[in-house]
Amino acid sequence: MNLLAKLMVAGGVALMAITSANARENQEVKWDSKSLIINGRRVVPVMGEVHYSRIPANEWEAEVKKMKEGGVTLIATYVFWNHVEEQEGRFRWDGQRDLRRFLEICKEQDLPVILRIGPFCHGEVRNGGIPDWMFSKGCKLRSQDKVFLSYADKLYRQIYSQIIGLQWKDGGPLIACQFDNEYRGSGDYLMALKKIALQIGFDLPFYTRTGWPELSKPVPFGEMLPLYGDYADGFWDKEVKETVGNYYKAFNFKGFRSSTAIGTDLLGKQEEKINKGDEDYPYFTCELGGGMATAYHRRPYIYTDDTYSMALVKLGSGSNLLGYYMYHGGTNPESTTGITLNETQRTLGTANNDLPVKTYDFQCPLGEFGQAYPQYYRLRPLHLFMQDFGELLAPMEATFPAPQDLKKGDDSQLRWAVRSKDSAGFIFVNNYERLQSISAKKNVQLSACDVTLPRLTIPSGTMAVFPVNVAGIKYATAQLVAKRDGRIYMMQVAGVPSIISMQDGKTLKNVKPRGVVKPVYKNIYLLTQQEAEHLFLDPVGSQISQSVTFTKTKEAGPLRQIVKGKAKVAEAPSEDDWQNAAVYTIRLPQAREGLLSVSYRGDCARLYANGKLIADNFYYGRPFLYGLWRLPDGVGELELRILPLQPDAPVYLPREADKTAGEELKNIEFVNR
Repeated sequence: MNLLAKLMVAGGVALMAITSANARENQEVKWDSKSLIINGRRVVPVMGEVHYSRIPANEWEAEVKKMKEGGVTLIATYVFWNHVEEQEGRFRWDGQRDLRRFLEICKEQDLPVILRIGPFCHGEVRNGGIPDWMFSKGCKLRSQDKVFLSYADKLYRQIYSQIIGLQWKDGGPLIACQFDNEYRGSGDYLMALKKIALQIGFDLPFYTRTGWPELSKPVPFGEMLPLYGDYADGFWDKEVKETVGNYYKAFNFKGFRSSTAIGTDLLGKQEEKINKGDEDYPYFTCELGGGMATAYHRRPYIYTDDTYSMALVKLGSGSNLLGYYMYHGGTNPESTTGITLNETQRTLGTANNDLPVKTYDFQCPLGEFGQAYPQYYRLRPLHLFMQDFGELLAPMEATFPAPQDLKKGDDSQLRWAVRSKDSAGFIFVNNYERLQSISAKKNVQLSACDVTLPRLTIPSGTMAVFPVNVAGIKYATAQLVAKRDGRIYMMQVAGVPSIISMQDGKTLKNVKPRGVVKPVYKNIYLLTQQEAEHLFLDPVGSQISQSVTFTKTKEAGPLRQIVKGKAKVAEAPSEDDWQNAAVYTIRLPQAREGLLSVSYRGDCARLYANGKLIADNFYYGRPFLYGLWRLPDGVGELELRILPLQPDAPVYLPREADKTAGEELKNIEFVNR
């Protein structure tokens, strides 16, 4: 039975209620200008992007569980057209392309899913996901061209065949879908895609689109929620210098929802302007940089604090859904036609950057092989806070005591914002900006809801959320994390004395953490940052590593000539260029449940098993990793090829990279995961 969508007015605020006539109890989803409302309760979700077709199917269950343990409450994933129909008319939904099985796993883990169904997705996939054969059809892509829409119809029908019985109204996990991606033309095209989907049988609580760039003609209100994003750096920038572009704005609290730095290679210069009426929607994000990919010409190194700071700033600026792109990295699947499925300058679409053939690690909370990077744990206290205090936070308005237009590296004042409603609120503090020297701020006076905190020194790099008139606390200079089983968990903010002033008149000064065993006052427990990051998680075993032996079997040949390609940036090495790489033979350990960690210096590197490419890496200062459990049985050796780094190459390498010309294999370790 079709969904019944009613546009109502509640207290003068537009409220879109979407219910199913045959929905079981407690399955209602609503949204208004503030937030999602699920089962009558306001929620502030944590959405993590993971591309199911970039992860082997036998790993899905474990990886989805890890995402949930990291605080993710909503999954987002692309359905890449050329992953499922690389050859015209031959759809594949088997193996790691088995969308239905992935959705079933998300259902088992009680995680709702938003499908981003294209036809154009980007995602650093060949042609943005549009199959090569579509370019010979003589139609205008991504338009209302009847021929193109007929193929979009076929794609959507195939996707629908995978979701039957798994839509939200059926008790399944599929709660929404996104049409196309980063589209800048008329909203009529997006509405044409939605019309196709509805006619086929898509019947979801809500639908989304990327809120950037500005559409030439908006979609009618209520048809698609616009979702926004921000990144700390971008591989797509053509400059090969540090801190280019407008990425610094992601570290400023501000009312403007979107970014002027995303996809500048495709979208060009963007103004701080969004479609009229978009601010009547809730403030959601779908592409908050959990990390960043590396292109051949530009290889950003993303820090834990980059991701955490952006998340905290977006939340403090009023966002009520933090959607990370990516939250879990992956590996491009094998092609069925012999081509590669990565974006390159030579492909027919999105031809602006050369990405690695295989790796899509993205330096995000969970990497290509499910390895937890530090931001996985760093973000958890914020995610727990969003789960447990989201109902209180969601209706709170954001105000900005500090200027919203600070320039790059501005160190003249503390960046802070307040979210509040009635007498309760949260003070958000961010004394951090990527790759800038931001000093400690002394004698700072913070206030919210007519409550003034004691004067504080906010150390360099400090990011925090201080509660005001929340959970029996008048104010605190420690961060709220969770409330479970009658207990309130708080996190000490490094370098800031913990003061907890209770609404009952009791004030605790210079409180020291006592962990989860002993409260500091009644039901309040103060944790260290590390304790808060691992709260409710099972203990992690100690990291074990062992050296792996290797032998150099071939010196590097003549240096290749680095040319600039179609997009006027340096081109990645060709297959012929790899014949002149230095070659090393790696003898593998017997255990295969860990990661191979390769520390090297050079331009880029590849791993081969039995002559087949299995992994690649553009050098940027971090080790080159490979999950040995993915190897076929019987493989006892790997071949590592390294191309030398050339002096004065037109490539951006971060501070952490050894820029010495040439190549060197420094060490190989086997690390448990």
